[in-house]
Amino acid sequence: MSTHPKLADKDTAAPADGPHVTRGKGSRTRRGGLARALGYTALVLVAMLYIYPFLIQLATSFKTDADATNNPLSLWPQHFTTAAFSRLAEADYPRWFANSVIVALFVTAGRVFFDSLAGYALARLRFPGRGALFAAVIAVMAVPGVVLLIPKFLVLNQIGMYDSYSGMIVPLLADAAGVFIMKQFFESIPVSVEEAARIDGASTFRTFWSIVLPMARPALLTLTILSFQGSWNELGHFIVSRQSPELNTLTTGVASLVSGQLGSGNQYPLKLAATLLMTIPVALVFFAFQRHFVRGGTSGATKG
Repeated sequence: MSTHPKLADKDTAAPADGPHVTRGKGSRTRRGGLARALGYTALVLVAMLYIYPFLIQLATSFKTDADATNNPLSLWPQHFTTAAFSRLAEADYPRWFANSVIVALFVTAGRVFFDSLAGYALARLRFPGRGALFAAVIAVMAVPGVVLLIPKFLVLNQIGMYDSYSGMIVPLLADAAGVFIMKQFFESIPVSVEEAARIDGASTFRTFWSIVLPMARPALLTLTILSFQGSWNELGHFIVSRQSPELNTLTTGVASLVSGQLGSGNQYPLKLAATLLMTIPVALVFFAFQRHFVRGGTSGATKG
């Protein structure tokens, strides 16, 4: 029985093609694995560039002054000591920390409440000048904060709020960036949800407070993190809104350490121990809510 030549050719060619295909797939797999390994290596190196200064800060906090001066980039103290933290405890650092906590909590609560109200009004309410008001909010975001320091000082001095907790807190209770974030998120919520509440007789504020605001949890968490971080790290406003040492926050207090308030010399361990303790609360808040932070930051991105 004869075999067709073309069929015979195909039958004999098929086994020959198999190894080439297998080798091609294996080569592509190896190249893909090599590319991923190089990518991860690059990411690790970039991450180390950011982490290394923090490791230096951590190590220097437990060094002696002489060790920090002679080996500033060493990641291991020659003589482990907590003298820097003891000096901070004996100084006014606990009061600075308490002032920062008070200001940060009040400012964070105020920004979450007022920015949410303003964002909802701009997203849902229809009133004359709404577009112009939103344009003004965007314009304020473009103004550098340092430009407003002198006007803030003059206003606080004229109304009698200078050198007080109210002068440190009230001007920070709302910010344009928070209003923008909340407006964008509220616009992504379907209007039908609010219409059902209005049919049931709910007022505008009741609809906002009981229906819409619980749905904005990702945006609220994002705003909470940004507000706490911003108020905790604020420096310029606290310089122009207070004068008494009793009202020093961590930022103004640490700035006074840099100027040599607690003694002479470079005092690297003392300064870096103060900044280390100052960094920990913000880092804990961010790492605890980072998943919600990313989700809330991108939740309104598809709304034009």
